Amino acid sequence: MIEALAAPETFVVPETLDGERVDRALGLLLDWSRTEAAEVCAAGAVFIDAATVAKSRRLVAGEVVEVTAEPAPPALPGPDPTVAVVVRHEDDDVVVVAKPAGLVVHPGAGRSGGTLVNGLLARYPELAEVGDPARPGIVHRLDRNTSGLLVVARTVAAYDALVGALARREVLRRYDALVWGVPDAAAGVVDAPIGRSTKRRTRMAVRAGGRPARTHYEVIDRFVEPEVSRLLCRLETGRTHQIRVHLAAIGHPVVGDPTYGGARSALSLDRPFLHAAELAFTHPTSGEPFRITEPLSSELEAALAGLTPA
Repeated sequence: MIEALAAPETFVVPETLDGERVDRALGLLLDWSRTEAAEVCAAGAVFIDAATVAKSRRLVAGEVVEVTAEPAPPALPGPDPTVAVVVRHEDDDVVVVAKPAGLVVHPGAGRSGGTLVNGLLARYPELAEVGDPARPGIVHRLDRNTSGLLVVARTVAAYDALVGALARREVLRRYDALVWGVPDAAAGVVDAPIGRSTKRRTRMAVRAGGRPARTHYEVIDRFVEPEVSRLLCRLETGRTHQIRVHLAAIGHPVVGDPTYGGARSALSLDRPFLHAAELAFTHPTSGEPFRITEPLSSELEAALAGLTPA
């Protein structure tokens, strides 16, 4: 679905997008998915020299592109009792859930239902009034194929308090990761900005001009045949794909991660070995310290069991 813009949006094709397809260029410049860009093109809402263009048309640097419509915002999520929600803690203000790998946290481009949010709304309908209506109650997110702990706010006051605590870096988020190779330092910090990749829209990358990002890591175990290391990672910031991007950037991608170079035949996993193992924060209402841990999922435990310690 698309909707008309109040006024056309125009841009001049930069040298970096010379020869690029229209749909990919629109995705990069306007922060749309390729599917959304293709829909806008198919509707005849993209023009060059007053003529509509197809999604596959190659751009030339210096051309002026005019766009007269944009993707319609997705419908607000509704309750879906068929989505299982594994609750580890529940009170009147917050819920902590254990998200399995493969479950998307909230609807977005190309996915309108079957998400954790849909399941949460079926169990806690009051969430519809909390936070962003497109992802009600969600304070922070996990990638689809990352398992582990996620905190959800049940009230507006709890949401505001937890979002503020995250912004002030007062929420502890610790992850368990298995990576290729052994980092040179037993503990360290990766401090590098992260932004959308200019080569592949679905990827993030360390790049100048990205948002500040800091990941702390500590090596807690080493294995041979294949040579891999188990790390505990702590997020200081929370950028999209942050741990996966940062560890790949220092030459140690997460085992099983096909997006950032971690899918290798020497140790085959059908998901990245990344697990949100611990959350700690000040409870937004009681003011008491709150801490919770979650053991590794069974498939990650099985992967570890097959390794030989160094």
